[in-house]
Amino acid sequence: MPTITVENGASCQTFEIKPGESLLIGSEKCLSRAIPVGCRGGGCGVCKVRIVMGRYDRKRMSKAHICERQAEAGYVLACRVYPLSDMRIEVVNETQAERPD
Repeated sequence: MPTITVENGASCQTFEIKPGESLLIGSEKCLSRAIPVGCRGGGCGVCKVRIVMGRYDRKRMSKAHICERQAEAGYVLACRVYPLSDMRIEVVNETQAERPD
């Protein structure tokens, strides 16, 4: 099972995720509040994170929440990402997401 490390400002949480689960569902099942939860279907953009390290599959994401430039910089919606390996992610606020490094 992949191990997910979530950085959110000064805090850091780690949890394991079952194969086939999205980052968001895996986080919720582990009772982790590391990733903000919204609609769970990609419509709200609340669960936007940046992948720092790791391999994953992803479902289609709305360009209203993840533009091409953000996708290239590693930004994704946690509800639409399925880990294939251990991952390190950062929870981001909208200001950070507008100016990816």
